[in-house]
Amino acid sequence: MIAKIGVITFPGTLDDVDALRAVRIAGAEPVKLWHADTDLTGVDAVVVPGGFSYGDYLRSGAIAALAPMMQSVVEAANKGMPVLGICNGFQILTEAGLLPGALTRNEGLHFHCTDTYLEVVNTDTAWTNQLEEGQKILVPAKHGEGRFQAEKHTIDELEAEGRVVFRYTDNYNGSINAIAGITNETGRVVGLMPHPEHAVELLTGPSTDGLGLFLSAISKIGA
Repeated sequence: MIAKIGVITFPGTLDDVDALRAVRIAGAEPVKLWHADTDLTGVDAVVVPGGFSYGDYLRSGAIAALAPMMQSVVEAANKGMPVLGICNGFQILTEAGLLPGALTRNEGLHFHCTDTYLEVVNTDTAWTNQLEEGQKILVPAKHGEGRFQAEKHTIDELEAEGRVVFRYTDNYNGSINAIAGITNETGRVVGLMPHPEHAVELLTGPSTDGLGLFLSAISKIGA
């Protein structure tokens, strides 16, 4: 049975097509999900992709987090469905309460668009089990509000529980402890700012390193 992975489109989403393509290249069935719907249509996992949902009004991801589809995603995630938030999707997951912390303006207030190496810290998640601890993966990053921030007790908890999934090797945006991605308590919900969906084939990306996240989800679904 082929795994079905849904990708949500919001007004202002930019990277949904890329995420759907990454799902297909990884060997799963890509399923389009619309922000105003509530039916997850039987998908096995969900990707909340990047972009500028609702123009980043109020706060990045704040309005999208209230969308009908996200209410269904929150319910499914709380029951164990794997969910991946990429860039704006990571922001949406924090706004929806599925992940802690906040993504704030980059250090120096600059928008960064660059290929960056991430260190894989946690391979015991639904989205990283096909990667290796300490592995460096090369993926694009493009954001103006990707600086991960949280209260000290939250940072301490994330570090103590091994819930930091990726760290920047250059930390160009000034995130606390160079945190580029985190997971929830179950390891099934993961958010990161850089874009693995843009690194799934050499024709269009700097590497194929991002493919491992989607292969990991397929492996977890089939387990």
